[in-house]
Amino acid sequence: MEFDKNLILYGPPGTGKTYYTILYAVAICEEKNLDEIEALPYEQVLKRYQELKAKEKRIAFTTFHQSYGYEEFIEGIRLNLNHDSNDVEYTIKDGIFKAFCGRAEQKKAETKKTKIRNEARVWNVILGGTEYPELKKKCFEEGTIRIGWDGSPEIITEDTGNLNDKERRILLNFHQEMEIGDIVVARSTASAVDGIGVITSNAEFDTSIERYPRKRMVNWICKGKDIEIIDLNGGVRLDRKSVYELVRIHVGDLLSKIPADSDIELKEETRPYVFIMDEINRGNISKIFGELITLIEPVKRKGAKEAMEVILPYSNKSFGVPNNVYLIGTMNTADRSISLMDTALRRRFQFIERMPDVTVLRKMGADKIRVEGVELDVALMLECMNKRIEFLFDREHTIGHAFFLGLKDETTITKLADIFKKSIIPLLQEYFYEDYSKIMLVLGDNGKTQDAHKFILETRTTATTIFRGDTSDFDIPEYSYQIQDSAFFNINSYIEIMGDKKLENV
Repeated sequence: MEFDKNLILYGPPGTGKTYYTILYAVAICEEKNLDEIEALPYEQVLKRYQELKAKEKRIAFTTFHQSYGYEEFIEGIRLNLNHDSNDVEYTIKDGIFKAFCGRAEQKKAETKKTKIRNEARVWNVILGGTEYPELKKKCFEEGTIRIGWDGSPEIITEDTGNLNDKERRILLNFHQEMEIGDIVVARSTASAVDGIGVITSNAEFDTSIERYPRKRMVNWICKGKDIEIIDLNGGVRLDRKSVYELVRIHVGDLLSKIPADSDIELKEETRPYVFIMDEINRGNISKIFGELITLIEPVKRKGAKEAMEVILPYSNKSFGVPNNVYLIGTMNTADRSISLMDTALRRRFQFIERMPDVTVLRKMGADKIRVEGVELDVALMLECMNKRIEFLFDREHTIGHAFFLGLKDETTITKLADIFKKSIIPLLQEYFYEDYSKIMLVLGDNGKTQDAHKFILETRTTATTIFRGDTSDFDIPEYSYQIQDSAFFNINSYIEIMGDKKLENV
């Protein structure tokens, strides 16, 4: 199934836009038709989505807002404080989208002897250092990495005593965080390593080398020659901690520095990756995207005929958007109309409208409520309200069906009252700027014969009983309004929203 590279789901609040990003993301990553994914139990789809997002890191999710900017999205300068020396450093750090693109184009590495796991992490270790310079040579010979702490227990946990926080983190990294198939590098200098290998075993406690009993087996792919990696690490020098993760370094970039005569084989990543931008219209698009606004075009992607790359302003590195990256945005039309969106962005995205759909309520059994033999058709009531909102305001400010999905688990008047009081009434107040005469029209209160069934009560005001002196020069409201709490627990209040008119005549 072919999906558009840049897609925005738009519509009023409560129409399932964020919900559908999950379905689209899984369908794209699994390379299946959207209908196939919709047919699966939602719990199964959500579980796969979480795996793709947390474990495989092929899906990323972010929410735009007014303070969101280029530095968070592409790259920027960040402050680093070295707590050991109190030195202050400024480093260039990848933003969430640039880092995601790095993962999407990261080459998959294979060796003839050892499997490198998907989403492998890169670990930096110090083997002996100045205290025991011969340790590195022995580790290279026997195919291991080793660290000390011979006086501590074999099994290290968060509760192990006689360790400071730094020592405990190093040991937990070695024993628990490292995985078979991860990459390990042996630190040589502050900017280079002289060994790169693949971890092949879990942690062991082996006292054959005095003072360094904690061991893992490693297949050293290359060793004995300095390889500069500070450029891969964002210009940050290698720390002198015994074991820590190099989070900035991508495996493919690191292994591409290995000499050609090694048994490493690099393969291009072709699997789809999906980047989700929720509430995209709440952000300042020009500020967030910068030069990326051109690079996201399908014909400008890496590998395309008109492929383009730009030199980023902070790192001075070339950057382009991989062809296997899909962008999905959501847009709440009640916040801002499509017509008000950045024109450059509108040209580069395809749009799919998500409007209120009462058939969803019927499919999920959230469309009917019975109280003492009296039945309310919730779906019909919602359609009626939305017809009126569309007439009084516009279709972009209708009420989404998702507000009522809680009724599928609790079909009670109490649940419906909770939805109306906490969601529907506040939404209508926002839509109509506290104009209760229009809110009453939407709720049908103006046509109800019994005050007990009205959600909003109106009372004619007499200026002379409230104000002193002559008020003829002032625009005094003719009515005051009060929300009637008891009406929310009367099923007739909801039934009479529709009145005795047919829906098509409303």
